[in-house]
Amino acid sequence: MKKKTIGDWSMDVCVYAALLLSGLLTLLPMVNVLSKALSDESAVISGKVGVIPVGFQLDTMKYVVSSSQFLHAISVSLLVMIVGTVLAILLTALTAYPLSKRHLPGIPFILLMFIFTMLFNGGIIPNYLLMKELHLINNLWSLMLPALISVFNMLVIKSYYESLPEALEESAKMDGARNFTILFRIILPLSTPVIATIALFYAVYFWNDYFHPMLYISNPGLKPLQLYLRDIVMDADSSSALNKSVDEMMNISPEGIRSATVIASIIPMLLVYPFLQKHFVKGVLIGSVKG
Repeated sequence: MKKKTIGDWSMDVCVYAALLLSGLLTLLPMVNVLSKALSDESAVISGKVGVIPVGFQLDTMKYVVSSSQFLHAISVSLLVMIVGTVLAILLTALTAYPLSKRHLPGIPFILLMFIFTMLFNGGIIPNYLLMKELHLINNLWSLMLPALISVFNMLVIKSYYESLPEALEESAKMDGARNFTILFRIILPLSTPVIATIALFYAVYFWNDYFHPMLYISNPGLKPLQLYLRDIVMDADSSSALNKSVDEMMNISPEGIRSATVIASIIPMLLVYPFLQKHFVKGVLIGSVKG
């Protein structure tokens, strides 16, 4: 093994310093939002808050997380995320399996039709009219059904299926296993890294989506967290819009409420990610090397 020279060490230091600086710059906006959520009202209003809270307080965070509207909105988002992710993973994995069998007749043409939808779609108005005709306006299914199969995610899973040895399926068929048995008992257990990665992609999408709820949901009782957050960002200067009493407004600023709601909205994703990280690292490399 070649011994590192002073020039090599210098280059390593420069690279790590650049990566550290890039990471800190990326985190800077989020740190600023967190500082505003934990700072005193006067400091936030006067613009004195940078990366360190000024006049540390937890009243804003307590108000946000204890709000009945926030708790209801987060429960709606959790429902959409969990149900949508489970159904999306199931349908995407089922779709990718036959498309990974190139020897089947018509597969190239079917695959081409899927790829066509990545380049062209109906647009906002046709999609809205479709949801209306299906009576899905003000229905949580309108937030899940259009996103149950992402062609990009399906192609990633398909690529992983193709990298698995064909001998596994051949030996299973010799033992009398059917296609569904092979898929659910052999292929999917071996595909844990890609399934976990795509599940994280779907979960983040369903959790962060606010545009489709804005189009299809007008019932306050069905608004997910991101739509509730948008309403707060738009109406934070109006105390009546947030139903705050005089006592609740003490030491709480509209900017602080916006910041606290943003922080509260990302906590569930931060809690889930560590459990999927090891699979995510493997999954993002899928398709880069195929042996």
